[in-house]
This record gives sequence, C-alpha cells and structure tokens, in this order.
Amino acid sequence: MLLKMSSLKIYLVIIMTAGMFIPAVKAQNEKVNWVSFEEAVEMSRQNPRKIIIDVYTDWCGFCKRMESETFNNPQVASYINNHFYAVKLNSETRDTINFQGHMFVNEGEGRRSPHQLSIALLGGQMSYPTVVYINEDLELLTSVPGFMTPEGIEPILRFFAEDHYKHTPWESYRESFKGAFK
Repeated sequence: MLLKMSSLKIYLVIIMTAGMFIPAVKAQNEKVNWVSFEEAVEMSRQNPRKIIIDVYTDWCGFCKRMESETFNNPQVASYINNHFYAVKLNSETRDTINFQGHMFVNEGEGRRSPHQLSIALLGGQMSYPTVVYINEDLELLTSVPGFMTPEGIEPILRFFAEDHYKHTPWESYRESFKGAFK
C-alpha cells in the first residue's frame, strides 16, 4: 500500500511538472496567423479588431529578416494573434483586391511595380518592409517603414492594440514604455 501511495505521488509530481511546461512549448511554437487582406476585413467586420499589415516584396532582404527575427518571435506572434488580424501583403502582387467598394490592381508593366493598395496604404512612400495599422473602423492609423526587432515593434504594437494612441502622444508613450519582449 505504501508503495502505491509513493508511486501515486511521483506520478502526480510528473503530471504537474509537465503541465507547467506545456504553455511554454506552445508559446515557443506560436506563429502569426496570417490571412488575406479581404479575410481580415471581413473578420474585422464580424468581430471588430485592428488589422496589422506587413507590406513586403519577395526581393527585400530586410523583409525576410523581419519575418524570421520579428514576426517569428513567439512573443510577437502571440501578441499579434491576440490583438490583431494579421495580413502579409506582397506589394507587387498581381491579385485584384476589393476594399471599401474599390478594386485595387497592379497596373505596372515591370517586375517591381507596386500594387495600388500598397501605394494607398503607404501614401506613395514605397519602402519595404512597412507595417501598416488599421483600426476597427477600417481606417488607416499609420504606417511604420523599416526593419524592426521584437523589442522595436513591441511599443508600437501595444500603442495601437491597447488604444494608447487615443489619449497619449507617441513621444510621451515611447519615453515611459517598459517592454516585455525578449
């Protein structure tokens, strides 16, 4: 009987210990749930949430680096998945995209011609990568050009996701920001 109790205690300790590591394993493997632009718009209409758009090109080295180092960071991925609908938009796509009653296309002849939607989202300032933030009403909040590390993107993600932009100037927010991403 004593042996059974001892075995039961060991079994419970193993189960409890394993249970503590399961969330950590999930977080380490978490990836951003990328959807198409149209899917994100529809999802936001059904269940309002901000949209984050990674505007990139296939030839952009910093875009690839941001994908591997920043968007593949488990903390960044988890935060984005919990607060945004995430879109990867290839700025040179040939797809037609319908948004707010307008059909956006890529009219360019060359290999590196930008899509009308990316031109509109970036205000004609074509720089890659650029991260675009759209609110729940499908209005452009801002676009942030350039490569960002997980630590660099965190204050921007939180500034918009947690609605700090509605009442706090960016500079004040950034000066007092204490990050958690590593």
